[in-house]
Amino acid sequence: MSIVIIRQDDKIELWKKALQEAAPDIKVYSYLEEHPVDEIDVVLVWKHPKGTIAKYPNLKYIACSGAGVDFIFEDETAPTNIPITRVVDTMLASDMSEYVIAAIFSHIKRFYEYKINQIKSLWNPKQYHRIADYTVGILGLGALGAVLAKDLVRFGFKTQGWSNSRKEIPEVTAFAGQEELGEFLAMSEILVCLLPLTDETSGILNKELFKQLPKGAFVINAARGGHLVDKDLIEMLDNEHLSGATLDVFHQEPLSSGHPFWKHEKIHITPHYASVSDTASVVPQIIENYHRMQRGESLLNLVSTEKGY
Repeated sequence: MSIVIIRQDDKIELWKKALQEAAPDIKVYSYLEEHPVDEIDVVLVWKHPKGTIAKYPNLKYIACSGAGVDFIFEDETAPTNIPITRVVDTMLASDMSEYVIAAIFSHIKRFYEYKINQIKSLWNPKQYHRIADYTVGILGLGALGAVLAKDLVRFGFKTQGWSNSRKEIPEVTAFAGQEELGEFLAMSEILVCLLPLTDETSGILNKELFKQLPKGAFVINAARGGHLVDKDLIEMLDNEHLSGATLDVFHQEPLSSGHPFWKHEKIHITPHYASVSDTASVVPQIIENYHRMQRGESLLNLVSTEKGY
């Protein structure tokens, strides 16, 4: 019984070492090295090459090393009859919250605009805004969105959130379901997307949704690139219905050098770094679930294959 790590970045050895140090009794392999395929009962994945999970005939479950699992469902060859787990990590949630709050303050205090003026050697003071001037709307009040909502309330922002099922968070106005989406959007002067990527949410950040936001609204997408229709964002920025956007995620990563986002002055890009899984906080969850599997117990943080998250 053993674990194989499958990912396409340069962090396989980092994760392998962390797992081995924390649980020397568990055999851990990189999918790039020689290993006994038939003995693998868990794959630990992050944006794996499609088709690689299907190579293991005796898997007990698939473990995602991050919070999002959309890439697993996008692999049509991945087995559908075994459990999938994801990471629920307070550190991930707090990192995400800090990122979004930094983006919000950069917008309301006009740091983004002043950076562009600096490059142009322009001295052009403008009226700044205050926390009390804005209502922040969060699309998605799951593990990440709920932490952000609570932090925004502590800062003093008028805060509201939308999700499929109604959530109860003190001092946060909650909306739920398609029938309440329009009302939620109409009051969201800053819109933050933290939704899981599913068939229902793919392309949700489109022209029709943007039109329902107040004129001059600012958009932050730190969820998945698949939520956004790129050309619709550019159109709504160019016609000045939207004032700007901070984007951490993209359809193709790294973002291609020729993409129009790079040179658009109202779009602010970060390289998918808002919230990154840390081995110190995640590895104990992986090991706990592995031992639960061995004992025949229920796994933690199971993903709903029907919902896709």
